[in-house]
Amino acid sequence: MPRNLDLTALRSFVAVAETGGVTKAAGFLNLTQSAVSMQLKRLEEGLGLDLLDRSGRGIALTGTGEQLLGYARRMLALNDEVYTRLTSQEFEGEIALGVPHDIVYPAIPRVLQQFHAEFPRVRVQLISSFTNRLKQLHQRGECDVILTTEDQADAGGKTLLTVPLVWIGAPGGSAWRQRPLRLAFEYGCIFRHGVQQALDRAGIPWEMAVESDSTRTVEASVSADLAVHASLEGTAPPYVERIAHNGALPPLASKQINLYRAPLTEGTVTDRLVELIGTAYKAL
Repeated sequence: MPRNLDLTALRSFVAVAETGGVTKAAGFLNLTQSAVSMQLKRLEEGLGLDLLDRSGRGIALTGTGEQLLGYARRMLALNDEVYTRLTSQEFEGEIALGVPHDIVYPAIPRVLQQFHAEFPRVRVQLISSFTNRLKQLHQRGECDVILTTEDQADAGGKTLLTVPLVWIGAPGGSAWRQRPLRLAFEYGCIFRHGVQQALDRAGIPWEMAVESDSTRTVEASVSADLAVHASLEGTAPPYVERIAHNGALPPLASKQINLYRAPLTEGTVTDRLVELIGTAYKAL
């Protein structure tokens, strides 16, 4: 009598194999870790085979598991193709996109507008936070695609653009002339330490005049000419401006805008979102 494989359990098996662990797989599948573990156990018991080697610190596939992985991918791909063709719902769902606060503008609104026009039934959940937190969310499987601003990309990251940091202040402001130089930064800003080091190397005294968890607080303080800030060239909001300091402030390092994509997001919809993001940032 023919026996049937459980596609739900196969999907969990593939997710664990491709992400390297139950925790990440659970995040990508929107399931609890216990549910994923139970599906893996049911799959192994149904086949009467060990598919995962749990003897080490992580999870690895056994020889049988590696053999099953190829079949499982093909079965799931065929299942998804049949479902989408018969239901005409190939462009529905949700994508979680993480972007640092300071590079949302001007690129992301254009990306979201064009993407919505092409895929009106796909919801993009925009998560705006700091690079470090976005990378944590990505590691936990809570973001499908993230952008980061950092010195260099980690494994799996793709550099879209390298952009210099520039000093910004109030339009026509004079805060940049004050000594000690008054700085305004968020606690979690990845640029903060490098800016302070640049000032130390130049022998310019400084003080943290404004510290906040809120980007809006920092922007308001800078636009009021209470302090200065640093941002990637071309990404400053309209109510501040690049400071024309004529060498009175030290040059700042360049940063990479990098893109990371979750391993389980292959497909037309996410491919197109990634393409639009890449085009938008290269045009800055």
